[in-house]
Order: sequence, then structure tokens, then C-alpha cells
Amino acid sequence: MDDIKVDLELDLKGLLCPLPMVRVSQNISKVPVGGVIRATATDPGSLADIPSWARSTGNEIIKQEQEGSNLIYYIKRIK
Repeated sequence: MDDIKVDLELDLKGLLCPLPMVRVSQNISKVPVGGVIRATATDPGSLADIPSWARSTGNEIIKQEQEGSNLIYYIKRIK
């Protein structure tokens, strides 16, 4: 799981709810099906928003971690 190939990095630090989720949504089509976005946010609201968005759109959070105040999501495009 630690050798995740990242197709697109998004720096969402400093953006407040719902912008981190909106930016992920706007950029998911830029990666191929099966591709991965690594999104780094600082807004605690993203802990609910991004996984909820992934479930509702049929995409998948394959890994989620926290480094200090950074919340890092690995989002796999499913369709």
C-alpha cells in the first residue's frame, strides 16, 4: 500500500469547507480510470466531506493519513 502510484497531487492547504472537496471533484477527471489523486488539506471538515464525496460518486479513498495538521487523502478514480 505504501507504493501507491500518484497521478495528480493537489495542494488544498488553507482552503475551507467545501473547497477541498470541490477541488477534488473538479480534478478527478484529469486522472485515468484507476488513477490516484493525492490531496493534502488542512480543513478538518474535509475528514467528512472528501470520504462522503467519494462514496456518493463511486470513487474510493484507498488511504488516508495525517501528518501534523495536514490531512492526506489518496483517492482512486473508479469510473
